[in-house]
Formats: sequence, C-alpha cells, structure tokens
Amino acid sequence: MWMYLGLLSAVFLGLHNLCKKHAVQGNEVFPVLLGTISSGFLLILPFYLGSQFAPDYMRDLGFYIEDIPLKTHGFIFIKSAIMATSWVLAYQALKHLPITIVTPIRSAGPFFTFIGAIFIYQERPSPLQWIGFVLIIGSVILYSRIGKKEGIVFTRNKWILAIIVATFLGASSGLYDKFLIQSLALTPQTLQFWFCFYTVLILLVIMAVIWFPKVEKRRAFTWRWSIPAVGVLLQTADYFYFKALQDPEALIMLLSAIKRSQIIIAVVIGGLIFKEQNKRKKLVPLTGIMLGVFLILYS
Repeated sequence: MWMYLGLLSAVFLGLHNLCKKHAVQGNEVFPVLLGTISSGFLLILPFYLGSQFAPDYMRDLGFYIEDIPLKTHGFIFIKSAIMATSWVLAYQALKHLPITIVTPIRSAGPFFTFIGAIFIYQERPSPLQWIGFVLIIGSVILYSRIGKKEGIVFTRNKWILAIIVATFLGASSGLYDKFLIQSLALTPQTLQFWFCFYTVLILLVIMAVIWFPKVEKRRAFTWRWSIPAVGVLLQTADYFYFKALQDPEALIMLLSAIKRSQIIIAVVIGGLIFKEQNKRKKLVPLTGIMLGVFLILYS
C-alpha cells in the first residue's frame, strides 16, 4: 500500500510543479513562496482548530493534530529551516531555467536519498535497484548536454548550482522525514501543520529584511491563481507521502524514487504548456529516468 500512496504523492507533485512554474514566471520569488506555504497552512488550520475544540470528532475523522513536546517542535523547526532554504533556491532556479531542465535535475534526489538510506537506515538495495539509480543519474547527465543547446552551461550557470543544492537539501529532508514519522511517531497532519507554521515564520523573517522594505520589489509582485494551488497540491502530496512513511516496511530510498515519476507530468505536459525547446530530445533521458524508477519499483 505504501508504494501506491507514493505514486499518488507523485501525481500531485507533478501538478504542483506545473503550477509552481506558472506562479514564478516573471514574478518575485519570495512572496510567491510565502503565498504557497501560507495557502497550505490555511488548508490545515481548520484541522488544528478542530483538534483544540472538538478533539473526539477530529479523532474519528482521522485528522486529529496532537500536542507535542517542546523538543519535538525543535526537530520540526530544523526540517522547516532545511526546506525553506531548499525552496528558496529551487524557486529562484525555476524562475530562470526551463521546467524541462529543472525537473530532471530534481529527479537526481533519489540518488542522495539512496546513499543516506544505506548508511543511516541500513536499507539494502538489490542489483536491479543499483542499475535503476545508475540509469537515473546517467539520464540527468544527458539532460545537461541537452541544456547546453539552450544556452545553459551546467558548470557556469549559478541557477544550475542552486537547483543542485536545493535537490541535495530536499533529499536530506526526505531522510529526516523517516526519523520524524517513524522514530518520533508523528502523524502526517501534525507534522504538516507545525512544519508549515515554522516555515511561514522563517520566510516572514527573511522577507522583513530583504523584501518588505523595498517598494520596487513589492510593486513587481503579481498575484496569480497558481500560488494557492501550489500550496494545496503540495500539502495533498505530502499527506500521501507521510502516510506511506507510517508503514514500518516502507523504504525511504524506494519512496523517493517512486516520487520521481512526477517527471512525466512536468516534462511532457509542462514542455507543451510553456513551449520549451528540445522536447523530443528530452524524451530520451526521460525514458532513462522512468526505466530507472521502474527497476527500483518492481525489482
């Protein structure tokens, strides 16, 4: 069941990436990011209020948000700091790079998760899973060569570096999620609520320094329908992902790879919507990545 929940998460993540590209195109990144996270927070807020005033009803619904100790709040704050940094870098990169370049690089995330799962959680991959990860990394390298034809030189483009660092931080957060869900026994809705709460606080502090005081930046911001859509889709995807992680048999290295199947939505549909270049050539490494995910999923 946890594999199917991972696939559901991937579907919503793919739609989330399309809306995210629309939200940041020619727009100010920080208010877009704050708007998306705040929308997700407002989506979960009624469950928190219900847990405070009608706890039995929320328990029956399965969306009760538990009271947690101060130490656990500290652990969640660390996740918020990691992901806030990752998102700032990823949104900046997505603003300046084609979605058909950014998404495949993000697909290298399972490689970092894979290494962490081996050394931290002692997960042991099969030979076919090894082949699958090699295919994913090789396909990302092939994407870099296609990117050069669009004037994007991977070794000299700061936005490429930004998306690589964002991918590494995202993978680190994925490994951390297993600790939060399984070791601390947090429910998905409890983790999501406090994670959004602390991420909003972090972004407000950052924006108070570098965005709110600058009138020209505030005027450059454009509100779009896709901003709240990103937040809602992300929280839906995260809910299915965290539910999958609740299964003690769930392997974080496989879940991370399964989530990468979102790439087919971003590359195929996103490439058509945003009219990006070299869509046919990008289908070759896309096939490699999908084959790698297939080997990991069915090995």
